[in-house]
Amino acid sequence: MASRFSGALQITNLDDFITPSQECIKPIEIKASNSKTGTKIKIEEDGTPSALAQSGQYEKLQKVEITLADCLACSGCITSAESVLVTQQSQEELMRVFREKMSQCQNEAGTCSTFIVVSLSIQAVLSIAERYNLRPDQAQEKLAAYFYQLGADAVLDMTVADDFALLESAKEFVERYKAAKGGAKNQLPMLSSSCPGWVCYAEKTHGSFILPYISVTKSPQQIMGSLVKYHLTESMGLSPEQVYHVTLMPCYDKKLEASREDFYNREKQSRDVDCVITPIELEQMFNESNVVLNEINLTEVRRPPAIQIEDMNNLHLYGHSGSGSGGYADFILRYAARHLFDETDVVVEFKNLRNPDFQEAVFRKDDQTLLTFAIANGFRNIQNLVQKLKRGKCPYDYVEVMACPCGCLNGGAQIRPSNNVQPRELAMKLYSTHQELPRSNPVQNPVVHSLYKNWLGGEHTDKALAYFHTQYHEIKKADTALAIKW
Repeated sequence: MASRFSGALQITNLDDFITPSQECIKPIEIKASNSKTGTKIKIEEDGTPSALAQSGQYEKLQKVEITLADCLACSGCITSAESVLVTQQSQEELMRVFREKMSQCQNEAGTCSTFIVVSLSIQAVLSIAERYNLRPDQAQEKLAAYFYQLGADAVLDMTVADDFALLESAKEFVERYKAAKGGAKNQLPMLSSSCPGWVCYAEKTHGSFILPYISVTKSPQQIMGSLVKYHLTESMGLSPEQVYHVTLMPCYDKKLEASREDFYNREKQSRDVDCVITPIELEQMFNESNVVLNEINLTEVRRPPAIQIEDMNNLHLYGHSGSGSGGYADFILRYAARHLFDETDVVVEFKNLRNPDFQEAVFRKDDQTLLTFAIANGFRNIQNLVQKLKRGKCPYDYVEVMACPCGCLNGGAQIRPSNNVQPRELAMKLYSTHQELPRSNPVQNPVVHSLYKNWLGGEHTDKALAYFHTQYHEIKKADTALAIKW
């Protein structure tokens, strides 16, 4: 089966092989010994490595499992076969967790130790709505009903996480802009960080050169992970490891993001997002279980008691102005114009340049160009952007970067079009639907303000930085003989 990861993860110089790379960092496990002379290892006739034990006999070395987290920490291969992804990121594992929970609840007189939360992204909901000929709000309600039937305790939309991501990114841009005007280097252009395909490509191929420009604000998925694993648990008297958090996302790359060590709490042994499921996989789940989404009767679905988490338990369906990838460039441009130049009535108009996936908008005041923003979708435009940066000829203050052509509405895990419809045509149809949705204004969202005040203790506290910001790491290529391609 062809890979549905974004193009940024499939390019040749990322060593994107179906089979594991020879330079894998974790092929076998060598247990520590008291020997001061090291461990003698030999290769048996069948190719199995063995180590000399204290008894004087050679013992076979135990093979260890390679997880996606190991791949992300490695400078070698990043596999493109979905079957080689960690088992924690599959629909089979998700169904196993649901079955285990339902069995547990029945055997323990209704007492369940696992609390399952499902978070729905707007792009994935729109894909499901188009596939099953439903209105977006209908699709969201039926998806919630489906997950409740499986055993979910809460199904949430991601509006609050989207709004936090926009606000934190906008505040970060304003700070960077002021620092750049004060003479600080490598502040601008600020490049968005919500696309894991783009971030992974940047870490592995351009490293220390490009990383200073990338925003440190978490993506909506990971901000939602913080809200679920820490705010929800605090509100309900749970611990993060008791909550199994599932996200429905339009992109296989989000599985990579959820598996990053940066989003793993070692003390609690808990990930912010435990499982990422996609529209394509969800469609497979429907087919395998003979579920007809359109026929789910909402009145017959038993919903768990409402959970009081700052109104997050109520399903909403909001879009944002600008692109279908979250509207970062649009929102940050308006925010910056207001907070840097006292301009509140800004008309933002992004115009296509060389192709529809590269757009530019300029903010002018008194016939002076003050801000220049861009949207770069697709790997070809990402390459051009990086080359401009390396030549010192990048004219932009901010760039919204997405690995997929047309952005997140055309994510690699969105349900593919049928009847000879082209992917771009379907993406534009989804965008039209997206534009018809009610708009969320992060600045005026009362839930956001309440969380800043009552949970985080303010907008610039250490707690806010810990839950909403992250870091990225250069991953250097290993210069070994095994890495040479003859």
